[in-house]
Amino acid sequence: MDRDGETESYLGRHTTSVTAQFKNASIRRQRKLLPIFRHRDALLYLIETTQIVILIGHTGSGKSTQLTQYLHEAGWTSDSKTIACTQPRRVAAISVATRVAEEVGCPIGDVVGYSIRFEDMASDKTRIKYMTDGMLLRELLVDPLLSRYSVVMIDEAHERTISTDILLCILKKVVKRRKDLRVIISSATLQAEEFAQYFGDKSRIISIEGKMFPVDTLYLSEPTENYIDRTIKTVLDIHSQEPEGDILVFMTGRDEITQVCNSVRDFSTTGAPTLLQLLVLPLYAGLSQDLQMRVFDPAPEHTRKVIVSTNVAEASVTIDGIVYVVDCGHVKLRIYDPDTRIDSLVVTPISKAAAVQRAGRAGRTKPGKCFRLYTTTAFEALPEVSVPEIRRTNLATPILQIKAMGIENIAKLDMITPPPVKLVVNALELLYSLNALNQHGKLSTGVGDKMAELPLDPMLSKILLSSRKYDCMDQILTIAAMMSVENVYFQPQDGRAEAEAEWAKFTVDEGDHFTLHNIFKAFTQRGNQSSRWAHERYFNFKALSRAVSVRRQLLRYLELLKIPFRFASTPPSSETLRKCLVSGYFANAAKMEPDGSYRLVGREHVVVWPHPNSVMFNRTAEYIIYSEVMELGEKTYILGITKIDRDWLIEAAPEYYQIKSKHM
Repeated sequence: MDRDGETESYLGRHTTSVTAQFKNASIRRQRKLLPIFRHRDALLYLIETTQIVILIGHTGSGKSTQLTQYLHEAGWTSDSKTIACTQPRRVAAISVATRVAEEVGCPIGDVVGYSIRFEDMASDKTRIKYMTDGMLLRELLVDPLLSRYSVVMIDEAHERTISTDILLCILKKVVKRRKDLRVIISSATLQAEEFAQYFGDKSRIISIEGKMFPVDTLYLSEPTENYIDRTIKTVLDIHSQEPEGDILVFMTGRDEITQVCNSVRDFSTTGAPTLLQLLVLPLYAGLSQDLQMRVFDPAPEHTRKVIVSTNVAEASVTIDGIVYVVDCGHVKLRIYDPDTRIDSLVVTPISKAAAVQRAGRAGRTKPGKCFRLYTTTAFEALPEVSVPEIRRTNLATPILQIKAMGIENIAKLDMITPPPVKLVVNALELLYSLNALNQHGKLSTGVGDKMAELPLDPMLSKILLSSRKYDCMDQILTIAAMMSVENVYFQPQDGRAEAEAEWAKFTVDEGDHFTLHNIFKAFTQRGNQSSRWAHERYFNFKALSRAVSVRRQLLRYLELLKIPFRFASTPPSSETLRKCLVSGYFANAAKMEPDGSYRLVGREHVVVWPHPNSVMFNRTAEYIIYSEVMELGEKTYILGITKIDRDWLIEAAPEYYQIKSKHM
């Protein structure tokens, strides 16, 4: 294939879009200064001659932003083809796409776009498309050979999300059918060899150095009893003792991030005056997009940014100006226990690979420092890499998608890391109980095939499909939309009691799902979707607005699935709505104990507690269903709770429980 000849004619046809890339001389200079630039020709030649390229791109090399542009400039987007680049996280897909669009000189959604769940900023003009790995997996459902793409780049593949692992498995099959397709796998050094062995003769490894300044790594001399308090102290010590430069802090989740942000902000207003002001910004997946993007803005003059983030900032996301990194040494991982059938977020020590990634954030623009809040002995005891997600997660959603691709025998899938048999069996049992699979393990017609198309977890998909039978589609659509967004409640730094008094006005006795419905209804009807209405009642306006958008999109999915929407002639009763919720959440049922805790039905040895943020925290109900679990300290908490009757469980899924009602 003569790509040079194609490029010449392509440039002639698209003069405007290509020249727009170079109108900003500053951006052009920056692109040429990146380490990947001197490897441009070698990379393009290797991609031309090799179907699968494994790219070891070190921090700061420019691989995520530049390689797609090189391919576009070299003609790989001729004949209306598109270059796909997947990211493991939403914030990375958005931020990288935004940067590339700026460099190309186009609005987002034009030549450069992105696609994440419930947000598609791409068009027929898009030739460079960033997306989460889960979104590309969804595209495989309707286009198994990815015929619209000429190149697929799997970025940060070493993170080993379950979607990435399945993508690699499917792409290994696709390249046998499509000799013209090129696959680029971007990986950290440790796992590049494993990927090369997996793909065999079709693959080649190439390494690109990063743009790194020296980073001094400092450890604690003694273990800390409380890494959150130690983090706050370390940030304040850096601010008072170290020269200018922004600080990136790694914590495990939203609650810890909020605690650190509030404490550091309090110091900035009450502590001793310094030459530099502090601008404290959180960064985590559930944060609204505009707040996530604030971390990329340069700090005002005489101001030091302190960005407190989850591991979302470990890779892909590059924040200019970071000189100091504070690494708490922990991460929150989603872990599914096949014995208890609980999928929970657990705080666990990071891997050595993650520690190296975190430290690498400090040396991007000048020499930096990484403060590890653990000892050298603790570092040596860390695992080399994290456990791949496929070995520790609920497999119901991925198995449903795999079945929808026409792959019936899960056991024969050539996965880079095979999933544990117990996880597979659990997922198959749940999908069968949800009527997504028939007795032969095949996708059921009318339920399973439609569930696979919906961008929701299988339980919620089943509830949405059941809503037509229960004649409550309008209400369930709203509940599903509200459950698909995060942080509906705005948590004020001060005035918590005032906020709770406002929230109490929307509380419904039946539980959290009904309360969410109540909030949405008030926001769209009485509040006219206004930001003022939301702010006065301590609700997150961005989250509520997103729920409105998600509801519209779910309605479109139902239309595409030829499921006509209908309003109930009379409003459905509370019992009807709760029975509909049980049709999907029957596996998440619990019975109340005298001390206020709950024991899971069918798994009586598992004790859970209503989360303080739940409507049901101080209420009683003999039986409930829940939609979320989290572990905090010694307790396991549940959220998304609704009161139910015991008999509804056996009515909804007699095969699932297979126990006599007297044991319930």
